Amino acid sequence: MRVHICAVGRLRASPEKDLIDDYLTRFDRTGRALGLGPVQVIEVEDKKGGGMAAEAALLEKALPSGALLCVLDERGKVETSPDFASRLGGWREMGRSDIAFVIGGADGIDKSLRGRADHALSFGKMVWPHMLVRVMLAEQLYRAASILAGGPYHRT
Repeated sequence: MRVHICAVGRLRASPEKDLIDDYLTRFDRTGRALGLGPVQVIEVEDKKGGGMAAEAALLEKALPSGALLCVLDERGKVETSPDFASRLGGWREMGRSDIAFVIGGADGIDKSLRGRADHALSFGKMVWPHMLVRVMLAEQLYRAASILAGGPYHRT
């Protein structure tokens, strides 16, 4: 199952980018044997300042056709890491070939796109900067692959 991270904004060279690259490399390595990955990061940027609706239109264009859509949203479901791993494994077992994780801009994800999501995931009740959400998603993807592989990374 190919994984796509579709996000608003461009991530320049930074400590966050280094962390994301490291976790996604680990995910690709661990997930390959499990039928997970590779990960593709797709960045969109609303240069005209059209707000959430314009960002949603750009994100829609970036989504792979037929992909399962999981939005990262503060109103989404808060899950444990093992639950997230189980969900990811379940989507793979359902035969989904693509999953798109969508991360909005500073104002979030437009309700039109949020409303058609197959799943909404939250990293807690706090609001996180979208660049940190990318880091946390990359780490949780790697952790999920490690859990599914029976590896030692996740301790309960």
